[in-house]
Amino acid sequence: MHLTFLSSTIAIGSLKKLQLSPTRILVFSRTLTVETISAPDGDQDPLYADIPKPAKSKSERKPYPTPMKILVQRAKQEREARKLQPCKLLEEPPENGLLVPELVGVAHQVYRARELILSGLSKLANVIPVLRCSHCFEVHIGQVGHGIRSCTGPKSGLRNATHVWRKGRIHDVMYFPKCFHLYDRVGKPRIIHNESRKVKQLPAIVELCIQAGLNLENHPTKRRTRPVYSIEGRIVDFETETDLVASEVTGTDCSIDLSLTKGLTMRELSILTLDSWFEMITGAKKIMERYKVHTCGYCPEVQVGPKGHKVRNCRASKHQSRNGMHAWQEATVFDLVGPNYVWHVADLSGPPLSNDLKRYYGKAPAVVEMCVQAGAPVPSEYRSMMRLDVVPPCRDELDLVT
Repeated sequence: MHLTFLSSTIAIGSLKKLQLSPTRILVFSRTLTVETISAPDGDQDPLYADIPKPAKSKSERKPYPTPMKILVQRAKQEREARKLQPCKLLEEPPENGLLVPELVGVAHQVYRARELILSGLSKLANVIPVLRCSHCFEVHIGQVGHGIRSCTGPKSGLRNATHVWRKGRIHDVMYFPKCFHLYDRVGKPRIIHNESRKVKQLPAIVELCIQAGLNLENHPTKRRTRPVYSIEGRIVDFETETDLVASEVTGTDCSIDLSLTKGLTMRELSILTLDSWFEMITGAKKIMERYKVHTCGYCPEVQVGPKGHKVRNCRASKHQSRNGMHAWQEATVFDLVGPNYVWHVADLSGPPLSNDLKRYYGKAPAVVEMCVQAGAPVPSEYRSMMRLDVVPPCRDELDLVT
């Protein structure tokens, strides 16, 4: 965006009146006009990403990935189509219960990438320490914790919002929220409250791969060979049991060869882990374009499937008015994979990050920061977020910086 400032003049007499009665002159005077001109498409950097900002308050709802106006239009179109044709055969997968053929291989790639990431992080954590605050969810990658006062845990006011660092784990670097496993994603897409103790839970990214075509022995799922019917919005299945048994037996090998990480140097291991991270994120986005994933608008709960579950376990804002039910909405890929942004440390041998200079520091996902500190090159997608082009001043030069 280019800013063009229009000229504006103020007389000397008006300045004297402004000193005597500032509110009176400001009411009748014109303010400075700023005209915004959109930059051409070629001048915008598609790789620019600023530091993610936290939510203003706990009661604030997550933003909708798709505007509400478009969601209302889709609902009206589906309602009108249902009135015109109450009984119809669903043709488009995966709504009809069948798999999307071109996404089966992507599901296996995402699952393998996740296992490689966990294996690589477990080895990198032995060299690069992971620190976590004892009172909040703040994570830091490095030998010494930062001095930025941003703790929001209990009794943080008594400590002046200073973090109390302790040793962290791999799950602090990257968080995979869990969801309920659906045996039949079309026939029974919802888990009720009384079934919450009986149904298994697994990472949502794994459940997404299972519904997209991944077959795991401990998590069986129903594979159909014929599409289902929709009668006034309800799913009706006319498939026989013999077809279902045959479809459940067939599967592909999803074994992970973790020997690729053996014998690698620290730099090669970090590059492999970082490449697996981008492969998992890219593949998950591609799968989520066809397979629906829902998240609560107020808490981190996630459910993979056509609808959200009915388990009343929401403890976020306004849950009393919903009787503990979740406020489901469309999820993003970072609802399935918690990146956990951390402060970027440019100089590993330098002093810890100062609270007075936090405006000059950048951030990055913890897995990216760990791989970069281990020797991997900085990815172009996070160069602007990490603020590599900003040189923070020294503490004695802080007063001289405007």
